[in-house]
Amino acid sequence: MSRRAPASDCYDLTFQGSYPIVDVGEVALEDYAREMALARETETIRDAADPGRVVGVHVCGLGTPLTKSLITDVEDFARGLVPPDRGGLGWS
Repeated sequence: MSRRAPASDCYDLTFQGSYPIVDVGEVALEDYAREMALARETETIRDAADPGRVVGVHVCGLGTPLTKSLITDVEDFARGLVPPDRGGLGWS
């Protein structure tokens, strides 16, 4: 999967904020988004101005409708992955 050449069934779940998520948290976020959206593939979207921050998740092959509550749920999960030294709970 590549965000540079997305398929017709791909969407960006864009967050309201951006979150400093470490690599292991990024994997957890992709897995969570994949399960919640019943998606075929997922990839985190990094902030172009600050690659240390995640601003959303790119999803392809959704198995469920794309709703505001789905995006909010995935963003809430992302917020929970912020490391403790950056004000969050972190991935354990």
